[in-house]
Formats: sequence, C-alpha cells, structure tokens
Amino acid sequence: MRDVVITGVGLASSAGEGLEAHLTALAGGSPNTDAASFEPFPVHPAVPLEWDRQIPKKSDQRQMEPWQKLGCYAAGLALDAAGAKDDAALKGRMQLIVSAGGGERDYAVDGQILTGLRQADNPGVILNERLMGDLRPTLFLAQLSNLLAGNISIVHGVTGASRTFMGEESSGVDAIRIARERIASGQDEIFLVGGSYNAERPDVLLIYEMGGFLWKKPYAPVWERSADGGGMILGSGGCFLVLESREHAAARGAKPLAAIAGVASDRSRRQPGSVEGALHGLSRQLGAKPELVISGATGIKGITDEERAALKDIAPGAAIHATGDLVGHTMEAQAPIGVALAADLIAGGGPSEALVTSIGHWRGEGAIRLTKA
Repeated sequence: MRDVVITGVGLASSAGEGLEAHLTALAGGSPNTDAASFEPFPVHPAVPLEWDRQIPKKSDQRQMEPWQKLGCYAAGLALDAAGAKDDAALKGRMQLIVSAGGGERDYAVDGQILTGLRQADNPGVILNERLMGDLRPTLFLAQLSNLLAGNISIVHGVTGASRTFMGEESSGVDAIRIARERIASGQDEIFLVGGSYNAERPDVLLIYEMGGFLWKKPYAPVWERSADGGGMILGSGGCFLVLESREHAAARGAKPLAAIAGVASDRSRRQPGSVEGALHGLSRQLGAKPELVISGATGIKGITDEERAALKDIAPGAAIHATGDLVGHTMEAQAPIGVALAADLIAGGGPSEALVTSIGHWRGEGAIRLTKA
C-alpha cells in the first residue's frame, strides 16, 4: 500500500479564509455567530469573500447557489496551495470527489406557487405548470447535487473522473476514504476532495428543527450544550483537499502537509452506547494513538456525551478541539474541515498523530487518522 499525503488545502468559513485564519481562531477568541437573522436559531455565517479571485466569470457566479460558490472557491484555494492551479495537464488527470447536499430553495417561487394554489380553480394544473417552468434545475424533480462537481470542472479545469456523494456528514468521510483507498492501492495518483454547506437557509433550519436537532439559545461551546438540552449550531463553509501518492507529490516537487494513514466509517443503529462503541471500534481499526483530536461533535445530547466518554479512553491526555466551536456544524464539509485543521497543525510542528472524528447528527460515524508526512 502506498502512502497518501495532503498537498493542498482550501478552506473558507465563518472563521475566515485560509488555514492561517482558522488556526488563529482555533487558538482563541469568540466564534463568528449570527444570532439575529434566523432567531431563535444561531448560525455561523460565512465571511464575505471576493468571489472573483477564484470564480473569475460573473456569469459562472450568477448561476451558482451559495453552497456551490463556497465549494468552488475552496476548491480553487486548494489547487493554488498544491501548486496545481496552472498545470492544465495535471488537472486533466486529477480526479474529483465531492460530498454534497441537494439544491437550495427559491423562496420567491415557493411563495408564488402557494399563493397561486389558493386562488386556482384547478390547482393540479397550476402546480404542474409552475413546477415545469419555474423551478431551478438544482431542485426536484432531479435535485442535481453533482452541479458543484460540474462547476469545479468548468471553472478550474479539473476534468478527470468525477464522483458526488450524498449523505450529510458520512458523505464527507466516505469521499476522503474512497480517494485515499484508490491512491493507496495504486489505482489513481491524485484527487481533489471536499464539500461545502450553506447554513443560512430557513428551509434547512426548519428541517433540522423538526428533528429536534437545533440549539435555540445564545452560543455555547459544543461540549457544554448537553447539560442544557443539547443541539447543534449550523455553519456555512467549504473545504477541499488535494490528496496524492507520496511518490507523485515528490515527482512534481509538492511538499506534503501530513499523511492520511487510514479512514474508517460505520453506521450504528444509535441505541444508547452505540456511538461510544462505534468510536472505540473505529479507533481500533485504525490503530489510533492520537496526540490531537479534531472532533466533529454536534452538541446534540447523548451522542456528544458518548463521544466525549470514548475520547477519554481513545486519546487520554490528547488536546481535543471541536470544529463546531470554530465554524459550526457544516454537514458535508465537516470531515474535510477537520482533516484540514489537523493536517496544518501536524505540518506546523505540532503532534505526530491526530484523529479526526465525524459523528452524524442522526446516523453515521467516521474516523480519520493523520500522521506526519
């Protein structure tokens, strides 16, 4: 099996743009939280970005929804960091795996349809006409979650094979897992992997609140929320990673940040104790002995407590940071953001081994082991 290394990271979120901004935020200071726009639900909003820097054409920007722009922007940052942005031949064989959700609602159209139905003599005919003529292609009937991958290919010229995974937090873990396994086995040489999420949407806040998942009080750190009922604070952000074999990176003179030593995932039935047991099992599978943990804990009561209990056994004495305290819960981008932070801390002379955890808000557990490159 070949070593798989990280040679580029692109990251944008509520904490800022780039790794330096995120490490500064990780070291201290209050997180960027908006408690007013969607009251009573706080969110971590993405910082304003100069889209032109990574998405030069205004026409491309106009046809992307916010989550796509965040992802496309982060992908460009990762290519820059990996020294691949201007290498058309390299990007032509670079493969792409995206973890993505569905399209975003068009609230104006939704309102017009609902208003029209109340006044229509034949609501079925009116509904069919509006659905056929007004919905953007990112919405059902066909959802088209792979539009982010398509936009990355168009804007940045990454034209190797492309895959898009859906499945909230687990899709981010599996995107990294599949890329890592294909490189380690010798099937492929280089991948661009990541995801993005837009939390500043009333429709997703409604969906997660119906499940009882959201925190509805002023900001509190992830590990403290369980004692007060629990809940997650969603965050907007995008993160992409360039992964390649050690030999491939050396041949093109790319300096690795860290190595991905293993990725493991599970889908427990979420009975009491199942998350704690799953994390123990994933840790044993990876042979993890981390000095640092970047946790994707949600803050939801029960599963957050179980993760904390498991980490006391898995990583005694390790420094533990929650991405939810830094950027909020970013769903599909959660695992890539954790890996990005761990990789940069390792590259900066920090720990020799780190563990990134990703616990889904209702199903799915993942763990990623990183070591010095």
